[in-house]
Amino acid sequence: MSDTTLQGAPGPSHTPTGDHASGEGGTRRDFLYLLTGAVGAVGVASVAWPLIDSMNPSKDVLALASIDVDLTPVAVGQSLTVKWRGKPVFIRHRPEDQIKAAEEVPLSQLPDPQPDSARVQKPEWLVVIGVCTHLGCIPLGQNPGENRGPYGGWFCPCHGSIYDTSGRIRQGPAPQNLAVPTYAFTADTKVKIG
Repeated sequence: MSDTTLQGAPGPSHTPTGDHASGEGGTRRDFLYLLTGAVGAVGVASVAWPLIDSMNPSKDVLALASIDVDLTPVAVGQSLTVKWRGKPVFIRHRPEDQIKAAEEVPLSQLPDPQPDSARVQKPEWLVVIGVCTHLGCIPLGQNPGENRGPYGGWFCPCHGSIYDTSGRIRQGPAPQNLAVPTYAFTADTKVKIG
């Protein structure tokens, strides 16, 4: 029976248990994992952002996303062509006889049936993208003296597609009507396309 004890040796109350050690160490380890993951995510985002940002359209392209057109100089019966997103847009100030002819066409006669009222916001103004829906040619009919075909609209000389005064396909290989872009009248004679 010796009263001597080793100095520095832990007594029974100082012996670490398995649960206590792993709980404290696990908490510290989990925190370090989370911190490392967060720093890594910030690093990846800071490297990836310039690449992602370079894929956005440039400012000059965004400026062309919409255009404002003044229709004041366009008299009844005249047409105007503007460029929007690299495509011609045909704007026609239709006289009463063209409006009436477009409204009276039976939908059963149209390859791509669409009433005139669904293609215009104001009956006197027709706004369509001037690209033939067959192979992407530019139809004739915007300028005075050009062939407009038997329906008074547009004629595509490449393959013979013929459109009426509402831009609807009437004859030829084109499968669809001339597309109507997104537009809105901002005043009686001003329109915003896009």
